[in-house]
Amino acid sequence: MLAQILRKTSRIEDNPLELVELPTPKPGSGEILIKISACGVCHTELDEVEGRLKCKLPVILGHQVIGRVTELDEEASRFNIGDRVGVAWIYHACGHCYYCLNGEENLCDNFKGTGCDADGGYAEYMTVSENFAYPIPDVLDDIHTAPLLCAGAIGYRALKLTGMNDGDIIGFYGYGASAHIIHQVIKILYPDSKVYVFTRRENDAPSQLAAKLGADWIGVTGETPPSKLHRAIDTTPSGIVIKEALRNLEKGGRLVVNVIRKESMIPEIEYSEYLWGEREIKSVANITRKDVQEFLSVIVRTPLKINVKEFKLSEANKALLSLKHGKHVGAAVLKII
Repeated sequence: MLAQILRKTSRIEDNPLELVELPTPKPGSGEILIKISACGVCHTELDEVEGRLKCKLPVILGHQVIGRVTELDEEASRFNIGDRVGVAWIYHACGHCYYCLNGEENLCDNFKGTGCDADGGYAEYMTVSENFAYPIPDVLDDIHTAPLLCAGAIGYRALKLTGMNDGDIIGFYGYGASAHIIHQVIKILYPDSKVYVFTRRENDAPSQLAAKLGADWIGVTGETPPSKLHRAIDTTPSGIVIKEALRNLEKGGRLVVNVIRKESMIPEIEYSEYLWGEREIKSVANITRKDVQEFLSVIVRTPLKINVKEFKLSEANKALLSLKHGKHVGAAVLKII
């Protein structure tokens, strides 16, 4: 099979991913073999490439995987040959620790991330335990479904963690793959709420997409919106955004930070101005299988318009470079076959 391998961390500008030919993996105990058709490109992979997130090396990146089952281990029985399946960020959790037993497998000390601690979807084939794969509804084609496995599902987790109520005002800091999907989910689940969007530059491509999808107000990070926010989700790599989001947060409001790493430090904040009044900051750490399953059930009844920039497997470096420099709007996806 063909696969993109990361052998050492490097700036993405140095084109560190190598397109190589490798033996097609064989499914182990309880595993399935997936012939991959599409794999989403995520900022997490950029963090892995550039060393902000530690991963096994060498590694095949990619954790928004769509494909078909082509082989089953004899102990695997959940799927049949030919079934359309997906794989998300959660590749493994132990199942018996305190966190797993309390529905928090995303916090398991033995958590493994797809395309980080185990080989992922920047390849023609991959293996995974049948318990960490999901049947995919026939709502969208493979290319437009792939971003739902991370940008969508972990965005859905972030939305749940905000404690959103219908009628709340929610702000998105950053308007990429995740925000443009969850914006549409909010319009269905919370029809009386308002969505404010903060982007890097006035009238940039993300701003235009937010307007097209019906944002109630659009501004640049640093601006003051017409009303305070009850909830906010930050998906940006910038530390200053956390201070800005808290500045615009209503008393009792909650900011959810939906990133693994920040590329710049969070500035000092004055407690009484930014946190007092029962304002909260909560991080998103990984994802559970329940999050993915719930989100897939939501999209069946929620028509989504997924904005996608398509790349070939051979263009993985180009896709990540485009992501880093904000050259595409919405989600980037590698078309494998």
